[in-house]
Amino acid sequence: MEASDREAYLEALLAAPRPGAEKVLAFYDWRVGRICTDGRLLFVPLDDHLCHRGDGLFESICCRERRVFALEAHLARLREGAAALSITPPCSWEELRERILDVARAGGRDHCDVRVFLSRGPGGFGISPAECPVAGLYIVALASRLPTEEYYEKGLTAFTSAIPPKQEYLARIKNTNYLPNVFMAAEAREKGMDVAVTFDEEGHMGEAAIANIGIVDAAGRLRSPEIRRILPGTTLLAALKLAAERMPVVEGPIHRDEIAHAREMLLFTSATLCVAVTHFDGRPVGEGETRGRPGPVALWLKDALLAHMLATGTPY
Repeated sequence: MEASDREAYLEALLAAPRPGAEKVLAFYDWRVGRICTDGRLLFVPLDDHLCHRGDGLFESICCRERRVFALEAHLARLREGAAALSITPPCSWEELRERILDVARAGGRDHCDVRVFLSRGPGGFGISPAECPVAGLYIVALASRLPTEEYYEKGLTAFTSAIPPKQEYLARIKNTNYLPNVFMAAEAREKGMDVAVTFDEEGHMGEAAIANIGIVDAAGRLRSPEIRRILPGTTLLAALKLAAERMPVVEGPIHRDEIAHAREMLLFTSATLCVAVTHFDGRPVGEGETRGRPGPVALWLKDALLAHMLATGTPY
């Protein structure tokens, strides 16, 4: 095969298949300094250490009714991760915040998802951060569908994952090395279930592939695993704060055996807020009339979180 010149290669590049381009509403690439609304042009340089080393951070942000949910909390977590990895953004944090709003606005939808990627940057195919003179920044607005009421009424099925929780020094950094999470998603697909949940060597609950997990125990307390080997999600933190106004909230170890006696099991994500896990390891969760069905806390928290996110969200 002969080498192409610049014009011929660009023509072939733009004609190449680009699966998923139709979901991209708008994106920003720090190298170009512009926002684009053609998803076919969304490319990341292969020598960016984000690609071949997983050396980078990301945030998944939900937007509803033209409001960005928990923007400041997402930025705070991104800053903490950047400090841990010694990555300095290619712009000020205030400018990064404004670009997120600009991209969401350029997407032109009332509801969308935004992904923010802060990478080590391009510069080589080695492992040393010294190869990369400037960090990378990519922001993408994606088309999304709102969960239906039937989704919440049905609830989710979950099981004990064969994948252990992440090591403590990595668990609290939302980095782009998500291979364990990929394995968990593959497990769920193979089993025909919705959610894989990690447990540590002593049988204590961790998290799901892209969500936090909690329970309402037999005493009526909302409990979440200790934030040590899990990523503290922005939705989980908001849920704990809201729930504390009307019920006891406890952060600490949750053993797998306690699920059998729990009133409810809950899953927290920014996209779906709070959803009931109705069956775990093939057994229904809960007691009485709500056994194997979404319970009152799950249904209340879903509505409370939505109201909270809309009231405190950043407009764009």
